[in-house]
Amino acid sequence: MAQAAPIVRDGFRPTKPRDPDAQPVTSTYSSLARTVRDAGLLHRAHRYYAWTLASLTVALGGIITGFVLLGDSWLQLLMAGALGLVLTQFAFVAHEASHRQVFESGRRNDRVGRLLANAVVGISYSWWMNKHTRHHANPNRVDKDPDIANDTIAFTEDGARQHRGLKRWINRYQGWLFFPLLTLEGLNLHVTSIRSLFQGPPETLRSRIGELVTISARLAAYVAILFWALPPGMAFAFLGVQMAVFGVYMGASFAPNHKGMAIIPADSKMDFLSKQVLTSRNIRGGWFMNILMGGLNFQIEHHLFPSMPRPHLIRTAEIVREHCATLGIPYTETSLAQSYMIVVAYLNRVGLAARDPFDCPQYRQLRKV
Repeated sequence: MAQAAPIVRDGFRPTKPRDPDAQPVTSTYSSLARTVRDAGLLHRAHRYYAWTLASLTVALGGIITGFVLLGDSWLQLLMAGALGLVLTQFAFVAHEASHRQVFESGRRNDRVGRLLANAVVGISYSWWMNKHTRHHANPNRVDKDPDIANDTIAFTEDGARQHRGLKRWINRYQGWLFFPLLTLEGLNLHVTSIRSLFQGPPETLRSRIGELVTISARLAAYVAILFWALPPGMAFAFLGVQMAVFGVYMGASFAPNHKGMAIIPADSKMDFLSKQVLTSRNIRGGWFMNILMGGLNFQIEHHLFPSMPRPHLIRTAEIVREHCATLGIPYTETSLAQSYMIVVAYLNRVGLAARDPFDCPQYRQLRKV
């Protein structure tokens, strides 16, 4: 197996030693998939998603009603926060539609996904599909997983060393700054996805124009309503709170799943099962966490069976956990709080590469002596 960065693990059950005469790991995924399929866990859960979308629509209607009734009041910021939470939940369902979890028909999934992503959440569906598909194919693999690409936050030591100026300073303390920076992630997701629609091959021009028109109309209507109904200062505050809550909720739901797990070198080769399990982390919490995180808490199962509906992940986790124990493959589970501590510690450790080797309190003290 390829060498990887240190993995901080907590909560996985002890596994049995690997039997040298056992079936190779590479060929065991087929048997695991057959077990899952025979248990009916790949069947669609239409009633679950109908109930989920109905509940979210009612919640959105309640927020709109509250917005109208409150009028010129700073209590509107409560509505803004609630809107950020509900839009994130809609984004979770759009994510599931992009994985063909909601309907059997790929076309129907795409229609619902585009509607929710573009018209409700305001983020490009095609951009998300492209980015997320590449992530699933190579999770935590250097130069191939866009989720660990070098950006404001550095996820590898080489990335931290490359930064200069403000980004380098941020990297030095990026673990502690991670959650504060997530308040800007909502804005970043919107801007990046819209920018992506101005690029791409000619054959996608029509669909990109369609998405751009939908997102622009949604944004224009949203901003117009805010500034028509509220004073300018309150309207800006409403928009800022909503975007901040959306960004923190999205980031806090996706970050615990891979950050701090194995980083796979670009030139390494791994079997599908090991690649997906060793780079993913599950979050304990059962049904409540499954709703709160949109199924992302079962990240291992989601990566092994991307088209599996959310309500079937809990039962599948039992099967996958037992399968990994038989093979001696570490199966990582933590609480949500523990996962955040792991992420912060990992980012701070990576950020050390952005520090001057002599930027040490003890070194500075010795120089004064």
